[in-house]
Amino acid sequence: MDPRVQAQLKVYDEALGLFHQQKFAKAKQELEEVLKGPSKELADRARMHLKIAEQRMKPSAEQNPRTAEEHYQRGVGMMNIGRWDDARESLLKARKAAPKADHIHYALAALDCLTGEADSAMANLKVAIQLRAENRYHARNDEDFAFLQEDPRFTELLYPEKDGMAGQ
Repeated sequence: MDPRVQAQLKVYDEALGLFHQQKFAKAKQELEEVLKGPSKELADRARMHLKIAEQRMKPSAEQNPRTAEEHYQRGVGMMNIGRWDDARESLLKARKAAPKADHIHYALAALDCLTGEADSAMANLKVAIQLRAENRYHARNDEDFAFLQEDPRFTELLYPEKDGMAGQ
């Protein structure tokens, strides 16, 4: 056997060992070395394991969110790429798991604005502000709320001092 193929096989075996121990980052490095070797067959096998390793290295929250925070992170990520339905699904799961988390209500309000749901946006933003008053100031400068800029309810909610409603 060609000594270069033997060396490639040795690296491949080490990579598989790391892969099976779920040490995907180290396995990925080894598998990338296997790609440089002379055996096309070993390179093809390494390429297949490399794809799996890369998939498994993605944050678990991306693949299978469990906590409210993981659902929230996924929801915001989906929002950022315009996948509104996926974003809403994740954010609703996050809200269900952590109903007192103001940032989740705020994100839902922003999503509602981006999708033209004024009433829902107002309701979610109101809860976010009740849970944490600072959200009022964040929303004033948040481009996601541009849809509501002309809505008098939005102005009342964000600028209560103008109406003498600061105590409410």
